[in-house]
Amino acid sequence: MAEDSDQEKTEEPTSKRLEDAQKKGQIARSRELNTFVMLITSAILLLMLGEQMGNRLLAIMRTQFQLNREIIFDPLSPVIYLKQNMIEGVMLIAPFIAVMVVAAIVAPLALGGWVFSWDALAPKLEKLDPVKGLSRMFALRGLIELVKALLKFLLIFMVAVILSRHFLKELAGLGAEPLEQAISHALNIISICFLVLSASLIVVALIDVPYQLWDHSKKLKMTLQEIKDESKESQGRPEVKSRQRRIQMDMAQNRMMTQVPKADVIVTNPSHYAVALKYDQNSNGAPKLVAKGVDLIAAQIRLLANGANVPLVASPPLARALYYSTGLDKEIPKELYLAVAQVLAYIYQLKIARENNWDEPLPPGNIKVPEHFRQDP
Repeated sequence: MAEDSDQEKTEEPTSKRLEDAQKKGQIARSRELNTFVMLITSAILLLMLGEQMGNRLLAIMRTQFQLNREIIFDPLSPVIYLKQNMIEGVMLIAPFIAVMVVAAIVAPLALGGWVFSWDALAPKLEKLDPVKGLSRMFALRGLIELVKALLKFLLIFMVAVILSRHFLKELAGLGAEPLEQAISHALNIISICFLVLSASLIVVALIDVPYQLWDHSKKLKMTLQEIKDESKESQGRPEVKSRQRRIQMDMAQNRMMTQVPKADVIVTNPSHYAVALKYDQNSNGAPKLVAKGVDLIAAQIRLLANGANVPLVASPPLARALYYSTGLDKEIPKELYLAVAQVLAYIYQLKIARENNWDEPLPPGNIKVPEHFRQDP
């Protein structure tokens, strides 16, 4: 165990490791990217809708606060006007809020995709441990977060100084402008400054996103021993092996059953064994065994054959010989050519008789099977 703990995590995570991490909500996330998307979206909206929202707000204030004497002294008027103002205010900012909600949902999807995990929502009592909290503060991650915070502060401070110098004269001249023009001009300056300040955070996001991807990949890396243990655990479980075998058998049986209606003949025991043969006269190959089964599977093969009008020929020695000597989709052995040829000749005679409404021929009664191919019941 000591040797295992000393191994370096140099191997890429397995698909199971990635799946388990996703179930626990452990995916790459960048708060800096989310912050940047939210701020830049709100800044663009403010630049596009700011003037319109300001003028609309000014109109609401003018119409709703210039009241005559009768309305002022009416006990119900304050409630009515307050309700009306609230509705108009909500309608005014509704498009802004709607776009921001969409941005808040879409921003995390840009890195890591959509993941919902109950494990991530579950409370973790170890986070309340002050000792572990201090250790996290002074760990490498805490140092990186501190560097990012200082970088953001310095970046925003520098951009704010540049903007204040650029718009200083315009801000000082707002007092000399008419009220509506001053409000519109001020909102325009605020929108531009907000947009530039938000756009400057892309520098932090471009640094943080690669770091978060690298850090997430590093956390999920595994040692060679972990990969071996995981492989043993997944492959060594009896229930896993049993389930895999059952799935494989079901898939193989389903594929086999689809070939029964395409067969030329079904050789039966007649009740315990059933073997489906198909022969392509245009090829140089021998007849192939396309389906076989015993008991319940044999009954299912016979049922499908009857439904597809595939002839059944009862020959217990030949049915058992074909069942035990020939695999699925394999050509029959040379030693059984003569026996199978008798069956196919009968099938072709039967087909011609049915097409011409003749009397059906009798099935072959003495099909010889080599002794070493016989399987006694």
